[in-house]
Amino acid sequence: MSVQEDILAEIKAYQTIIIQRHQRPDPDAIGSQVGLAELLRASFPDKKIYQVGGPTEGLDYLAEMQEINETTYQGALVIVTDTANAPRISDDRFNLGAKLIKIDHHPNEEPYGDLMWVEDEASSCSEIIADFWQLFPTELHMSQNAARLLYAGIVGDTGRFLYPSTSAHTLRIAADLIDFGFDYATLNRQIEQISSNVARLSGYVYQNLQMDETGAARLTFSTEMLKEFGVSDAQTSGVVPLPGAIEGVLAWAIFVQQAEGYYRVRMRSKGPAINGIAKRYHGGGHALASGANVRDLTEAQELYEELQKLCKNFAANH
Repeated sequence: MSVQEDILAEIKAYQTIIIQRHQRPDPDAIGSQVGLAELLRASFPDKKIYQVGGPTEGLDYLAEMQEINETTYQGALVIVTDTANAPRISDDRFNLGAKLIKIDHHPNEEPYGDLMWVEDEASSCSEIIADFWQLFPTELHMSQNAARLLYAGIVGDTGRFLYPSTSAHTLRIAADLIDFGFDYATLNRQIEQISSNVARLSGYVYQNLQMDETGAARLTFSTEMLKEFGVSDAQTSGVVPLPGAIEGVLAWAIFVQQAEGYYRVRMRSKGPAINGIAKRYHGGGHALASGANVRDLTEAQELYEELQKLCKNFAANH
């Protein structure tokens, strides 16, 4: 049996299924998690299906989480979507269930769970969930809301189909989901909409981004600066793609200071593979989109110097 057949068999075997995702969710985290939940509700109406994971951090227009107690986990199947490693799972009760399944599209460098379905070539975890539906069309029944959520996840993780992870298959899946009749134009606007505070922060990014001749770029947000602009750490994700529109920028890092003092690093690239650097700095991710953490500005400088070398070598060989 394939892992997909194994997963479907486990879903059929359990009466209670709890679906979780990663902390600080993005549209793909919510889309894959609740899209799978809605797909299973439409396919197995007699089962108890829960979506768990705390606040959705500005993504309430997609879905909201449910509150359950620890006893609900007893004898339950737990499925975690879009989460590369166990420490990032939102709600650490995930290990209280009878069986754990991991479905993800990040490199499988930190395996967990009894069953794992990892496709790191997929544009998004939502695309994988949509593939799951299309693999078993007579047993899994798509609903309009499930289609809306999965489409949102794909749009979010492909940057509206602009990122290299977008394939012909991705576009076909998106079209198949749109056929279910949800208002995708409104959904696209909701995903792209930013607050006036984030709009002001965007102007700051363009005015203050540091770039050099290697094609590397960086920007640092202190906690004081975030307070001045009236934005949260989660909201800074809206400005991360902006340097990619600037000619000559190959790869960039945005350092966001946390309340504890360390810096969360969001890294993006238009060519050089950055996930190796991210792994060396307590993070990881995709070749062109990764995250990391540095203790202080000294370590931030060290990371950036590695990014400069990476860009310089890439440019010399392309």
